[in-house]
Amino acid sequence: MNPEPPSLDPASSPRRRMALVRWMPLLCIAILFAVLVGSGELRRLSLASLAEHREALLRFVSAHPAMSVAIYVGLFVALIVACSPGPSVMSIAGGFLFGPFLGGAAALLSVSAGSTIVFLACRTAFGDWAARRAGATVARIEAGFSRDAFSYLLAMRLMPVAPVALVNLAAGLARMRLSIFVIATSMGAMPSSFIFAGLGSGLGRLFQRHERPDLHLLTRPDIVLPLAGLALLSLTPAIARLWRSRGA
Repeated sequence: MNPEPPSLDPASSPRRRMALVRWMPLLCIAILFAVLVGSGELRRLSLASLAEHREALLRFVSAHPAMSVAIYVGLFVALIVACSPGPSVMSIAGGFLFGPFLGGAAALLSVSAGSTIVFLACRTAFGDWAARRAGATVARIEAGFSRDAFSYLLAMRLMPVAPVALVNLAAGLARMRLSIFVIATSMGAMPSSFIFAGLGSGLGRLFQRHERPDLHLLTRPDIVLPLAGLALLSLTPAIARLWRSRGA
């Protein structure tokens, strides 16, 4: 007597397809990161490389201004989506190539668009999984973050030492509305985008003197302290709410 064939759950195939669709965006991000690292292109993302190729880059920008901005934004968005290091260098390069205003605007657009893609990818893959699996203490912290999501995210964006990739991933795991994420990201990334672009616009004079600046210029007090002050200011609503809750 032949054994009966194993029964197939008709709902299992749709569930597998849904799981694949949920995880596909994060898989694409991982593949993009692997391609960038494997190709070695990240090693060329430096101020030294910018100085080495400055004449060819400036000629291309002069000959194809609109295309140059589009390529820059596309590459910058890809860098953010891949959760790779180098956003600060790209912001400085934008200022060098396009000037402080257009370069800053292009950098801000790139950071906002790329960060939103990562946020949506995390939200699609994980949904409320993190909230369901978290313990009571983590759940309370996450609830506090949700109440003051705008203030916390704005503060993290304003701090120049906060990695863009980690902030995007953390926000994607928290319960936060897309509108809050986009507004806080755009507002928080605006000062550093234009400050770094302003620094980049002055690199031409350094390159002409054959000086090779490095990223230590981003740690200068006149850059870090104003951004830190803005970050603390953005936390004022959350601090006031915490103070009131303790005094109640």
